Amino acid sequence: MDAEKWLDKGIEFIMNFGPKVIGAIFIWIIGSWIIKRILGATAMVMSKRNYDESLQKFLTNLLGWVLKIVLILAVLGTVGVETTSFAAILAAAGLAIGMALQGSLANFAGGVLIMVFKPFKIGDLIEAQGVTGVVKEIEIFTTKLLTPENKEAIIPNGTLSNGNIINYTSEGKLRVDLNIGIGYNDDIKKAKDVIMKVLTDSPKVLKDPAPTVAVSELGDNAINLVVRPYADVVNYWDVYFETLEDCKTALDAAGISIPYPQRDVHIHNAN
Repeated sequence: MDAEKWLDKGIEFIMNFGPKVIGAIFIWIIGSWIIKRILGATAMVMSKRNYDESLQKFLTNLLGWVLKIVLILAVLGTVGVETTSFAAILAAAGLAIGMALQGSLANFAGGVLIMVFKPFKIGDLIEAQGVTGVVKEIEIFTTKLLTPENKEAIIPNGTLSNGNIINYTSEGKLRVDLNIGIGYNDDIKKAKDVIMKVLTDSPKVLKDPAPTVAVSELGDNAINLVVRPYADVVNYWDVYFETLEDCKTALDAAGISIPYPQRDVHIHNAN
């Protein structure tokens, strides 16, 4: 009798929950297949749009977890489990985590913005947050720069994305700004011709845009000339240092002086 009772209960259980379990299994299989397709399509779109590789992986994983949570809730709802409480717990947990990690979330959001809008890329020379350096790594939370002093600067992406960014590499060319003074007794045109020859003879000075030499100021001790050659980003410092040295040598050879600051003192005898 007891066996028949248990058998009846088993049959009743199967009749009541069997279709739900089968439906849940079916939803899990179909849902997993759809999620796989969605993630594959998302990765393909991001790859075609040249999204950063680290951003692709992160967004794909994040989307995968969100879709899996939705699928699990759908499966639980199919077998008759009340999912309202689960949703409330997830929402509360998300709120608590968000409040505890405000700074980290801001850095994460900044990292996503940087990777999506690409104000700079690895290898670019930039100036941001008072730091100048070559971009070494772009991570989700921070960006690493290598400074001219060979120091590694780590900048949080939150502040980086909300501040001013100067990208010296994006245009491919940089203007080198130099100032050279000549004496008041020297020939201005001759000095300009000598300096321009130095610039045109240099293989690292770009022909387009053309370099410029012009009088900028009649100073206290010298006629100041602005010297403006253009160079590729990688040659900036070479052009800067070599132009100064070559101009000094060429001006000396041409008999044109580069005066140093001086002051005439006149002493008067009170008697």
